[in-house]
Amino acid sequence: MVGEFERKKDTVQELTESAAERVGNIAKIVTGAVVGVAREVGDGITDAIEMREAARRAKSDDEERA
Repeated sequence: MVGEFERKKDTVQELTESAAERVGNIAKIVTGAVVGVAREVGDGITDAIEMREAARRAKSDDEERA
């Protein structure tokens, strides 16, 4: 028969393991979100740089034709 102390120890162990697993899952979710945001910001900056360079080339082409 399992004693009261061992039952309490098992309960605490199960709660601790469950909490640790949930915290790990939440950390994965947050990490994924941060990665997604960083990727979108980087892609937006890249798009802006490419548009600026295209505008400069267009302006240069117009000036050469004039």
